[in-house]
Amino acid sequence: MSLTSQQKHYIKKNVKKLSPVQMASDLDLPLKKIRKYLKDHFPHNRSGEKNSTPEIFKPEISSFNFYNFFAENISIFILIFFLVFISYFNTLDNGFVSDDIPNILKNNALGDASNLFAGHFNAFVGNFINFIAYKISGTNTVPFRLFAVIFHLGAVFSAYVLLSLLFKKRIAALAATLFAVHPILAESVTWTSGNPYCRYSFFFLISFIFYLLSKNNRKYYYLSIFFFILSLLSSTSAPVAFLIFFLYEASFGSIRQFWKKLVSFVFLGATSVLFFMIKIGERTNQVEKAYSQQPESINPFLQIPVAIGSYLKLVFWPQALTLYQTEMGLTTVQYLIFLFIFIIFLGSIFYSWKKNKTIFFWLMFFVIALLPTLTPLKIAWIVAERYVYLGSIGIFVVFAMFLDWLIKRLGEKDEKYKFAIYSFFAVIILALSIRTMVRNMDWQSEDSLWIATAKTSPSGPNTHNNMGDVYSRHGDLEKAAEEFSKAIELNPLYADAYHNLGITYIKMGETSKAADALQKSLQINPDLWQSYQNLAVIYFNQGDYVKALEYSKKGLEVNPQDPTLNQNLKLIEDKLK
Repeated sequence: MSLTSQQKHYIKKNVKKLSPVQMASDLDLPLKKIRKYLKDHFPHNRSGEKNSTPEIFKPEISSFNFYNFFAENISIFILIFFLVFISYFNTLDNGFVSDDIPNILKNNALGDASNLFAGHFNAFVGNFINFIAYKISGTNTVPFRLFAVIFHLGAVFSAYVLLSLLFKKRIAALAATLFAVHPILAESVTWTSGNPYCRYSFFFLISFIFYLLSKNNRKYYYLSIFFFILSLLSSTSAPVAFLIFFLYEASFGSIRQFWKKLVSFVFLGATSVLFFMIKIGERTNQVEKAYSQQPESINPFLQIPVAIGSYLKLVFWPQALTLYQTEMGLTTVQYLIFLFIFIIFLGSIFYSWKKNKTIFFWLMFFVIALLPTLTPLKIAWIVAERYVYLGSIGIFVVFAMFLDWLIKRLGEKDEKYKFAIYSFFAVIILALSIRTMVRNMDWQSEDSLWIATAKTSPSGPNTHNNMGDVYSRHGDLEKAAEEFSKAIELNPLYADAYHNLGITYIKMGETSKAADALQKSLQINPDLWQSYQNLAVIYFNQGDYVKALEYSKKGLEVNPQDPTLNQNLKLIEDKLK
């Protein structure tokens, strides 16, 4: 069927202002028909087939007003607020778990302003947030949880604004609602130590929004830089995000035209990357000691397909969510499945570069956000749910584009199909929200977290070490020793497991076995001052004050400020007088 005179008039009127995709959407016509008309009647116009205006770019950017946008989209913002609140309200009374305990619960410097500058520069925002939360109510978890939910809500709001600048409202709303409730993001929101991924993503998304708006208003450029710096101050994963600005210009803009604007982001991002490269040796040593790993690299042909395949699997079927993703399966058949998924994903990227730059951009957005963890060096887990927080937006957008295409394709035939697709999407959102609430319950306490982790990651040595702690806290020392021994069996270089086994033997009255286990922990990790401390106690109780003094002094060499070690040293020295 040919175009009507009204449709032709609309195209002629807007040919220099709107993209072919926008005109097809406004006229409710197939994109192919719009492109054919443009090619036939406007062969040299920028909206023609060969040199068309980028489909991702919308003219609303030039006239964007925050107040008007919020007023026009108030219902969407209320919906997003409601979805985030429903999905995360049951996290507010969760306790501190895992890394939260040493970093927050037992961190005596948390309320000290000087602690704001502790660690690397990327920890500054996190230190500041924790400082404020501590000042509100000490180590009560509610303020920490509220800040996490607020940052997640802010990230979802920002994602919606960003996507509204790039797409029509339907795609933006579909993708943003998925981002609001998807359970793969729960680790970044519910776990305080995972919150940096929420924070840096929030600041980066705002930076990206202002970058787009800066093409028509110079003042937004400086705001973009400011929020990009805040992103860098929030997480070690933030520096590579400057590549997304390059990706945008390569896909839809012009690097040659806007290279001056990109320089600032390149400098900030590349400088941060260089800083972390200098610190890689230090980070590698930390990971080796913390997780008792051998100093070796990971085969990227093994790591990258498994990582990408695992993330895609968890996005589309978020069942096996766990702190330790150890059950990825590396048999030949399972690896080939991951490799097949990865090849299809890679093929989609190459194909979309030629056929659909919008899909190309968002698939690469997903990859770029993961780059800091796709390194052959053992400085990160192969897969961790928190790593995909920002990158997940890319997959959500592509899925939303598919639903939008389906609605237009089937909706033209019959309205009932459109209703069926919306109903299907509503069921997905409901199911994901419920899964998120269930996942949040895993993070309620140390016990609930490790019991849940043991169900999904039974082959992880860390899992058995933590389950040993659970049994020990509940007085089942035999079971605790069994779990610590299992952790050592899975990883013979697991210093913490040897230490915990030694403590368990002390509680069981088997001091000889305890001393052997503690000695073994120190052979693997000489910086484990707690093992020195407990060996000193063992020999002190046996009346061997010379050995007790030796181990107490070694412990103080590692941790000279510990009050218990200093008190024990004084007590031992008094016995030797």
